[in-house]
Amino acid sequence: MDRASGIIMPIFSLPGNYGIGTLGREAREFVDFLCRAKQKYWQVLPLGPTSCGNSPYSSSSTFAGNPYFIDLNMLLEDGLINANDLKEFDWGSGNVDYSKIQEYRPIILKKAFKNGYKSIREEVEDFAEDNSGWIYDYALYTALKEHFGMAPWYVWDEDIKMREKTAVDRYKEKLKDEIDFHIYIQYLFFSQWQSLKKYANENNVKFIGDLPIYVAMDSADVWASPENFLLDDNKMPVEVAGVPPDYFSENGQLWGNPLYDWEAMKNDGYGWWIRRIDGARKLFDVIRIDHFRGLESYWAVPSKDKTAVNGQWRKGPGLDFLTRIKGWFGGIEIIAEDLGILTDEVRQLLKDSGFPGMKVLEFAFDESGDSDYLPHKYNKNCVCYGGTHDNATLTEWKNNGSKKEIEFAREYFGIRASDDFNLGVIRGGMASVADLFVTQMQDYLNLGQEARTNIPGIAEGNWKWRMKDGAATDKLAEKIARMTKLYGRA
Repeated sequence: MDRASGIIMPIFSLPGNYGIGTLGREAREFVDFLCRAKQKYWQVLPLGPTSCGNSPYSSSSTFAGNPYFIDLNMLLEDGLINANDLKEFDWGSGNVDYSKIQEYRPIILKKAFKNGYKSIREEVEDFAEDNSGWIYDYALYTALKEHFGMAPWYVWDEDIKMREKTAVDRYKEKLKDEIDFHIYIQYLFFSQWQSLKKYANENNVKFIGDLPIYVAMDSADVWASPENFLLDDNKMPVEVAGVPPDYFSENGQLWGNPLYDWEAMKNDGYGWWIRRIDGARKLFDVIRIDHFRGLESYWAVPSKDKTAVNGQWRKGPGLDFLTRIKGWFGGIEIIAEDLGILTDEVRQLLKDSGFPGMKVLEFAFDESGDSDYLPHKYNKNCVCYGGTHDNATLTEWKNNGSKKEIEFAREYFGIRASDDFNLGVIRGGMASVADLFVTQMQDYLNLGQEARTNIPGIAEGNWKWRMKDGAATDKLAEKIARMTKLYGRA
């Protein structure tokens, strides 16, 4: 990875007229902004469909795209909907109102399906065949979810819950129109995404995309491929994912995701993972593996427990898995999210993999004064972050963080009281030896807690922030570009 810099900007955070950021004009305008700012990377969050809680890290499919991101103006231009269709609804203004998105979007998309599917049916069917490893199961799963009142698959009627062939065949026939609709919507999403990616790449901007290590229990992935997960005879998890108690949480974190049957996956040559990474590779130029340490060892919690306290460490697939992936995909670019509880074994796995790890500046200034996140301790094969989507914005950190930490940061970076604090921290990251520096768009806009993307452990109120139209100004781009050039990242 060459010396460069980039910006974290979720797709849903883009401005626009219809309640949520999309893959249309505003996305291209952000690419243009990145170009003017001399930024070579645009980091987005996972792009999969979201459900309860709206977290992109808890998706109904690890392969599918989020229908909310389909640009409605592009559908209008293609004659799939008309202007009056869009005027029917109050889309709201400001941050994402998911209740409106969930109610209105399907209505518009079904009109697009009605108006456009028959004329390009063969093209959609070709797309489906190219993605046959996942799309038919996903479309059937999604149609079944709607049929059963959005109930999770593990409480459906026993025959279809267990994927008995007669039940699968019966529902494929019964829900044919709904299945065709969901395949068509994925065709629209991937068409728009590939168009955006082509535009970005032609302008020397690469996408960094997140790959969550775990998948949601209520997902097409688990329903369609239960053999890859540690489930009992009733298709329920034996143990679930989490992290142990630490300084920040006396009960640990109980994520609840089903755990992989790594032995079965190994015996299959990690086929499911190869298909998964191949799908991510087609979406992104660089893949960030979330919770990388879980590949070395992972915290397994009895499925009936209410906290993560009684979990146990289990060995992950380690270097055997990573060697397989690297051998299959050759020069694939991967960033390892190596945050959290690290052991010598995790550090060795990262070293053996050759992947760059992460250094977060907001974690650097603890009272020990000896954090590995301090820039003078970096090697160049790493990615320096101001903060990630899970962290406070730099402004929020300055206002609400430990006074000693902030004073330490000011002294370390030489930030005077009269200086722009955010700019001082960003300069420090830019000046580091790290191959890549990335920070949130909110940090360049000097936004505080009101613009936070996610607060871990809080179920409601996340994934909503949207940038105001016109905030990404030429003046800001010029300021970022000067700094980027100064530190050799342009």
